[in-house]
Amino acid sequence: MTSTKEVLVPDKTIAADEPAAVGPEALIEQLRNMRQFIPDYTQLRISDARVIRAAAFLDPRFVEAAITAISACHCLRGALDQTADGLNGEVANAARWAVVEEELRAMLQGVVAANLVRRARVGMATLQTYSISRQLVRQEGHTDLLPHVAAMKRLNRFGRRSKSPGEEPTAPKPTTPPPTPQS
Repeated sequence: MTSTKEVLVPDKTIAADEPAAVGPEALIEQLRNMRQFIPDYTQLRISDARVIRAAAFLDPRFVEAAITAISACHCLRGALDQTADGLNGEVANAARWAVVEEELRAMLQGVVAANLVRRARVGMATLQTYSISRQLVRQEGHTDLLPHVAAMKRLNRFGRRSKSPGEEPTAPKPTTPPPTPQS
């Protein structure tokens, strides 16, 4: 007997083997709801993260040696209010959550790539519209496109050099005709 995993999507349940596209708003809501299931979930100020980063990324062999020392000396357990088993559990838990962290990074990269593709589709359609519109306004019957082509031309950043702030537009230098040979 086979069972299908089910994914809960707002207002409907679908089998996991069926692709389910949800809107970004629904996905944002689900992501925010997931926070409650992440132990110790928090946001840190950059300055606070900087302070604890050194302690968070100690050499694992150093951590192992310290845990061994705690297990060997009961006065360390009392002074730290930590046990070797408790710290070993924290190390294992951090390693398991590191896998979640990697998966979330991979998912973020996938979302970034998907959005880049979406923007590129819009951009290509925009550039094609501009190109076709420029050709159409040359023909009779398409003068209604003139203000749109003018706006697109003004806003087009392709093919134009950006000027530095405060830079004056330079007038073209006059060219002098070559001297005519005299006989």
